[in-house]
Amino acid sequence: YGFINTCLKSLVVEKYGEETWEKLRLQAGVQDSFLTFEVYKDEITMQLVDKACKVLGVPADMVLREFGKYFFEFCKRSGYDHMLRTLGGNLYEFIENLDALHSYLSLSYQASFGFVCFFPQEMNAPSFRVEKNEDGSMHLHYYSDRRGLCHIVPGIIGAAALDFFNIEISMKIVNQTEEEERTGKKEHIVFLVTQNPLFPCKERNEFSSSSQCLVDSGKQIENQLNKEDLEKAKNTNGDKGNSVCPVKKSHWKTLRGIITLGKGKLLRGFDPVYPKSLWIDTKTFCNGLPFHMVFDKELKVKQAGVSIQKIVPGLQTMGISLDQYFRIIHPEVPFTISSIQKFINSQFVFQTRREMMPESWKERPMLELRGQMMWMESLQCMLYLCSPLLRTLHELEERQMHIADIAPHDVTRDLILLNQQRLAEMELSNQLERKKEELRILSKHLEEEKKKTEALLYAMLPQHVANQLKEGKRVEAGEFKECTILFSDVVTFTNICAQCEPIQIVLMLNSMYLRFDRLTTVHDVYKVETIGDAYMVVGGVPVPVPTHAERVANFALGMIMAAKGVQNPVSGNPIQIRVGIHTGPVLAGVVGEKMPRYCLFGDTVNIASRMESHGVPSKIHLSSSAYQCLKYKNFEITERGEIEVKGKGKMHTYFLIRNKSATENEIMGRP
Repeated sequence: YGFINTCLKSLVVEKYGEETWEKLRLQAGVQDSFLTFEVYKDEITMQLVDKACKVLGVPADMVLREFGKYFFEFCKRSGYDHMLRTLGGNLYEFIENLDALHSYLSLSYQASFGFVCFFPQEMNAPSFRVEKNEDGSMHLHYYSDRRGLCHIVPGIIGAAALDFFNIEISMKIVNQTEEEERTGKKEHIVFLVTQNPLFPCKERNEFSSSSQCLVDSGKQIENQLNKEDLEKAKNTNGDKGNSVCPVKKSHWKTLRGIITLGKGKLLRGFDPVYPKSLWIDTKTFCNGLPFHMVFDKELKVKQAGVSIQKIVPGLQTMGISLDQYFRIIHPEVPFTISSIQKFINSQFVFQTRREMMPESWKERPMLELRGQMMWMESLQCMLYLCSPLLRTLHELEERQMHIADIAPHDVTRDLILLNQQRLAEMELSNQLERKKEELRILSKHLEEEKKKTEALLYAMLPQHVANQLKEGKRVEAGEFKECTILFSDVVTFTNICAQCEPIQIVLMLNSMYLRFDRLTTVHDVYKVETIGDAYMVVGGVPVPVPTHAERVANFALGMIMAAKGVQNPVSGNPIQIRVGIHTGPVLAGVVGEKMPRYCLFGDTVNIASRMESHGVPSKIHLSSSAYQCLKYKNFEITERGEIEVKGKGKMHTYFLIRNKSATENEIMGRP
């Protein structure tokens, strides 16, 4: 079930972080989330466990043991706390009833995921058998078709023992074999379970002084209480009878007095009282327990309830062999008295054999019975007290049975009706969980699309400007006292356009601009706009930085290198570009509402454009102000001299040659 995989995900995320889970999940090739009641393949869980060992660098037994501990806490947090606590009053009873818990979950979920076994019962869940030893230890027998998962058991049992019974236990494997069972090879692990009670420090010192003293003290207290209660009982009865002479009272009267004075609690252990003879006739027994069977060591049927006789008429012939009409579904053991006695504390599930059923049952699903085995030593026979294993009214109808076929005292009646409602609630829960998962996926996709939209928006506008516009705020124009602006264009671009197809021009410009765009990220300059073959960037805007001139200069050197990789569609040779740079003040702001643009205004923009238009192919043309910012920054610069600049008159300009301290790879942003 997805519940198991969700638990494993929760463990990894909680202990090692979301990134570790993502890495583990991708290596295992599984989805990010799982539906609680959805059945998933075993391979998914096994893959996750295997990859967890590799990613975390931890042995498999440690991973499984840790998972076992965490799974116990996860079950408690998921609403199974009370169910687990009521399994038994001590660890022995707790383990003894694990199979019963699996059986209940099988009814509730139609294929249980089990507490210690995290695989559905329909996929051969393991069985558990526990034996007490004279020294207080226990032998826990674990049977499973899946090898290598036994280390989960110590993790869960250890956590349950500490939490529910305040004892620490140690579990070690003392035997490991393979047994030939009904379904083939089955792994059989035997754990030796030793337990040590946990006492508070003060109590531990007191208890450790003398165990015999504790026993003797207990006996003295018990005897004293018994004497006091007996005396009170006698006095009370004496007062009521106003008798001076002692009156001999029956055992039951004395016992009633003790119970009354002790507020309903017996001081000594409970000893049941049995009648000398059984006060029930055979007919009443078979009608009152309509689904029971008695069979001997040879599996010969000695007695059967009326309802099971009605469904399986062959049972009316006493002495027939039980295994001719039924097969054992759970636990997976051979149909022999010795095997049944070995698992006497487990719930047994029988299924009718189709070939032995009446003709009317041939098309119906086979009937399953679930109940307990009781060995009657005096008769050397086994009593199977059972009920139909039915989950829903639909299953009842499929077998053409009725509620009336089940004894009024049998809670199977209520369980079918309650489970019908529960399954409806589970289906609703499944639908809600699926919707939740769909919404999560949609939300994830929406987040991805939002990021794409934001990336596109940030490519058009500075991030802080775009955020202000998204919030509906008005973006005020800002003045920048010093920045460096670059313009570039393609040499003989007009001639190229005249001799080429439009698509060739688009491909050429796209190839060139992709290279330039990457360089803006490398050197952290802002791309203002492109118009035709003209490319404009600025350093120091919209975020003022003192190194604006160096950044733009390095970007310009990268442009010259990058242009050599773009082919002229006319000549087939690398294209040539002109680059112009100028430093000065600008005013920057957002223009327009339908298609807002972040634009720069001022004479600095005009001069930078003139530097480009009066430049030389494959050269970087600098104004005197740009030169002043770069001359002490480890750049090689040559003087061009005075030139006539349109609209500006004579200007002293320079050419940027190279960066003396940076390699070509550093300029291009290559590793």
